[in-house]
Amino acid sequence: MMTRTQITCLILIFLSLLSACQGGFPLLNPGPTPTPPPAPAETVAHSFLQAWEQGNYPAMYRLLTPTTQEAISEEEFTAAYSSTAETMTLNHLTTSLRSILEGEGSAQAEFSATFETLLAGSFPVTNTLPLRLEEDQWGVLWSRTCILPQLEGGNQLYLQPEVPVRGNIYDRSGRGLAVNGTRVVVGVMPEKLEDADRALFLLSQVLGEPIASLQDKYADAPPRWFVPLGEISAQESTQHYDTLAGLAGVLLKEKAVRLYRDGTLAPHVVGYVGPIGAEEVKRWREKGYPPDAVVGKAGLEAWGEEFLAGRRGGMLAVVSPEGDLIVTLAQQPSGQSRSIFTTLDRTLQQKAVEFLEGRQGAIVALDPHTGQVLALASSPAFDPNIFIPAIAAEDWQRLVATPGQPLLNRATQGLYPPASVFKIVTMAAGMETGLYTPSSAFNCQGVWKGLGDGWPMHCWIWPRQHGVLDLVTGLVVSCDPVFYEIGLRLHQQDPNLLLSYARRFGLGQPTGLVGLEEGVGLVPDDAWKRETLEESWTAGDSVNLAIGQGYLLVTPLQVAMLISAVGNGGTLYRPQMVQRISGTQDTPECVFASKIQGTLPVTPEHLAAIRQGLRGVVEDRRGTAYTAFAGCPLSVAGKTGTAENPGGKPHAWFAGYAPADDPQIAIAVVIENAGEGSVVAAPIFRALVETFWGAEEPEPPRED
Repeated sequence: MMTRTQITCLILIFLSLLSACQGGFPLLNPGPTPTPPPAPAETVAHSFLQAWEQGNYPAMYRLLTPTTQEAISEEEFTAAYSSTAETMTLNHLTTSLRSILEGEGSAQAEFSATFETLLAGSFPVTNTLPLRLEEDQWGVLWSRTCILPQLEGGNQLYLQPEVPVRGNIYDRSGRGLAVNGTRVVVGVMPEKLEDADRALFLLSQVLGEPIASLQDKYADAPPRWFVPLGEISAQESTQHYDTLAGLAGVLLKEKAVRLYRDGTLAPHVVGYVGPIGAEEVKRWREKGYPPDAVVGKAGLEAWGEEFLAGRRGGMLAVVSPEGDLIVTLAQQPSGQSRSIFTTLDRTLQQKAVEFLEGRQGAIVALDPHTGQVLALASSPAFDPNIFIPAIAAEDWQRLVATPGQPLLNRATQGLYPPASVFKIVTMAAGMETGLYTPSSAFNCQGVWKGLGDGWPMHCWIWPRQHGVLDLVTGLVVSCDPVFYEIGLRLHQQDPNLLLSYARRFGLGQPTGLVGLEEGVGLVPDDAWKRETLEESWTAGDSVNLAIGQGYLLVTPLQVAMLISAVGNGGTLYRPQMVQRISGTQDTPECVFASKIQGTLPVTPEHLAAIRQGLRGVVEDRRGTAYTAFAGCPLSVAGKTGTAENPGGKPHAWFAGYAPADDPQIAIAVVIENAGEGSVVAAPIFRALVETFWGAEEPEPPRED
C-alpha cells in the first residue's frame, strides 16, 4: 500500500507531463538545455559537396571557416564557382566523399567529382577538401584548388570551342539559298605587339573602332593568347593585307559566316542568323552556346537550328597565367551539321519576287498532289545579309520603321478578306445542305433586297444586271445576288452552317506548315462578335460572309491550300516547306512525307460543278478572268476576288490551278490596294503558270 507522500509525488509527475503535452510549462524544472556538440568534419564536408551539386553557393559559403570568410566575400566565392561552371559549360555535377583523415583541429576530406559538360564531355577528378576547427565549429578552409586541384598559382580554366561549319539551306534542286561565306577576324597576341601605338592607330582605321575600345579588349588577356578585336570581309582583308601583315603581333584568321545568295529571293522563308540577345543568353547557354554565338533568329534558320548548327564540341584545359597549357581535362569532337533542302523551285520563286516588286502582297504556289510549297513570296521584303555579322541598332530601328513592314511574312501571316474567292465555299455549302443544285436558277437584277427594302445590296456590275442564270454560271460571273441569296438561306436554316463549312475548308485555323510562323485568320461567329463587338450574329453578317466580306480573314497560304484541294479532287494536304534534311555518318537522311490534313466536305458531283465554274471563270467569255487569260496556251481554272478595303483601293485576288483537268500547280496571289483581281492578280497568276511550264510568259500589267 502506497504512502501519502508517494501518491503526492505521482500526482506531481503526472501533472508535469500533462502540462508539457498541452504546450504549457512543466511543473518540474528540467534544468539548463545542454549545448549541442559541433557537427563532425565528415558531416560538414558531405554538406559542402551536396550543396555544390545543387549549385547552392550561399549554403557552401556558410560552411567556410570564419578565417576564410574574412579573406573572401560571398560574392567573390560565388563568382569563382559560377564562372567555372560557365567556362566549362557544366551541365551536371556528381560528387562522392571517399574518406576523411582527421587530426588535432584539422581534417582532410578526399572526394571524387564527375563534371559533365556540354561541349568537352565528361571527366572525373579526385580532390581534397581541407577543414579546420575554428570557434568550436568545423569549416572548410577554402581555396580555388577546392574546385580543381590544378587551379593553383593563378592558373585558369580555358575552353577552346569546336564549332562545326553551319549547314546550308537549298532549294528543291540543291541550289543554295543560305550558304557559308568567309570573313576575317583581326586580332592581336599581346606578348608579340612591338609598336602598340602604331598598331592600334592602324587597326582603329581598318576596324572603325576607337583606339581605347581596342585596348580594353586585350588589356586583361593572357599575353600569349589570340584576342579578337573585330571582323572584316574577305575583300577588305585583301585591301588592307599589306598594312596588317606588317604589324608585329597582329594576326588574321578566317571564319565561316552566313551568306544569303540573292538575299531578297526568299528572306521570309530562309530567315536569318544573328547574335544571341541579352535576354536569351541563359536559354542558349544551357544548350552549350557561348554568349557571343550566332544562332538562327527567324525562318528556317531558326526552326532548323538543331540541324544546321550541328553539335558543338571543345577542349577544356587548365593554362598558366601566361597562357601555357598545364593539362587537358576533357575533349570532345564536334558533330557534323546537316543541311536543309526546301521544296522551293528557285526559278518560280524568283519570278514571284519579280512580279511583286514595288507592290505589297504575297504569292503562294503549291503542288496540289503533295502540298509541297513551290514558291512563297512576300513583298516588301528585306535582305538578310544586313544581319551579318550583326545588324546595328540604328539599322534595325530603320528596318522595323520601314513602311509596309518588310519583316512581316504576308504569305503566312498577312490577314485579308478573301472576297469572291470564298464563293467556292458558299457554293459548296449551298449544294451540300440540299438547298441548291448546280442548275438552280437565280435572277440577278443588279440589286438584291433579301434583307428588306431598307437594306438593298448591289451586284458588282450594278447598274447592269446578270439576269437569269444557274448556280454554276453564278460562280463564273461572280454574281453577288446569287451568293447573297445562298448566304441568307443557309442562315435561316442554321446561322452556323456557312461558318462550319469555312472551317472544314481549312479556314480559321493553322495549316500546320512546319518551319514558319503563320496566322490563323478569323472565321467569325456569334460568340466572337458578342465578345469583340458586344453584338449578336445577324442574317446580314451571313450574307456578307457569303461573298467573302465582313469580318472573315484568311492568309494567302490558307487560300492556296483551299484551291489546291479543289483542284486535286478534295484532299487538304498540309503545306510542306522542308523536303529533306541531309544525313551524316552517324545520322540517316530525314525525308519529310506529305501529310493529309482532311477532306473537303463536298461530294464528287458537287465538286465537279465547282471545278466547272472555276474553269468557266477563265474560258467563258462572261468569266471575270476571261480577258486576262485570252490566248493562254494552258488550261486554267480559278477565281478572282476584289476585297473591300475601307479607306483605300481594294485588295486584288486570284486563286487557281493548272492544267484545269490535271492540276500540277495551285497558286494564290493577293496584291494590296491594287484594284480588281481580274486586272491585277490574274495576269500575275498567268505569268507564273507559264513560267512553271516553261512557256514564254507575258509581262504582268502594272497599275503604277
